[in-house]
Amino acid sequence: MSTEQPLRLAELTTEEAAGAVTRAPVVIIPAGAYEQHGPGMPIATDTIRAERIADLVGARLAGRVVIGPPLPVGVSPHHMAFAGTVTLTTTTFAAVVREYVESLRRHGWRRFLVLTGHGGNNAALTTVAQDLLVSHPDVRFAWSPVTALASGVVAGMGVSEVHGHSGEAETAQMLRLTPELVHRDRLRPGSVSMDELKPEARLARSFAQPTLTLPYDELSANGVLGDPTSATAEDGAAIVDAAVGRVCAFVEEWLDL
Repeated sequence: MSTEQPLRLAELTTEEAAGAVTRAPVVIIPAGAYEQHGPGMPIATDTIRAERIADLVGARLAGRVVIGPPLPVGVSPHHMAFAGTVTLTTTTFAAVVREYVESLRRHGWRRFLVLTGHGGNNAALTTVAQDLLVSHPDVRFAWSPVTALASGVVAGMGVSEVHGHSGEAETAQMLRLTPELVHRDRLRPGSVSMDELKPEARLARSFAQPTLTLPYDELSANGVLGDPTSATAEDGAAIVDAAVGRVCAFVEEWLDL
């Protein structure tokens, strides 16, 4: 991991922010969620991963991007059966993203990249991107889920047939980024195979067909998809490095346009 410090908007003075518009024209906004992550990981897992990866990108790009305000709470109604989960509606989440963009646009920024650690935010981010094409045609808005940027690494980890939320890949990232927050003695497998799922849940997890959204308590008794006990910090490092590298390559090409 880089020892350079990222340029964070929160830590700048107003005069420094005015200067950053020119030298750091891309704003990276980390987005996550406050939702259950099984018995062994913290509720803010998705937010933590997004913020840490945004910081690593900012450090590697050496002041050419600025890390904007995070979106710590996301769209998580599907996790509300589990204690501690906090959710926004898609309308509220999208409105907050747009208002972040509109605020920073008034100060001169025109390029924004949201890195989301939570897949439940994806649909709202797509809507924001489409709406901004009409409302603010001078703005360029990009976004990406974090783990998807390292899909090749994840595929090589030998993950369970059913995997994803709080499973091998997310746990590995947390073991790399904030191992002190992972209760390794409490990690437990969740749903790991299609045969374990009830018929409607199997239909929901079959991806080559229409999307069916179900609450997570119908997919997994403990809220976990996959086997987090098999995760390693080494796998987490590979995922993080791949994701950071992909984002940096994208931003560098964007900056050179």
